[in-house]
Amino acid sequence: TTRLRNAITLVAIGTTCWVIAGVIALASNADAKVIWTCISGAALGLIGVITQFVANDEAGTKFET
Repeated sequence: TTRLRNAITLVAIGTTCWVIAGVIALASNADAKVIWTCISGAALGLIGVITQFVANDEAGTKFET
C-alpha cells in the first residue's frame, strides 16, 4: 500500500499544481488555450486519483491514516 499511497500523493500534488496554475492563468487573463490546458490537467489528475481509490477499494486493501 505504500507504493499506491505514494502514487496517489504524487498525482494529488500534480493536480493541485494544475489548479494553482489555472487560477494564476485566470487572474492574469491568459490565453484560452492555457486555461483549458490547466483545466484538462486538473481533470485528468482528478480522474487518476479517483481511479486509484476505486482500484484500491476493489482490491480490498484499506488505506491507513
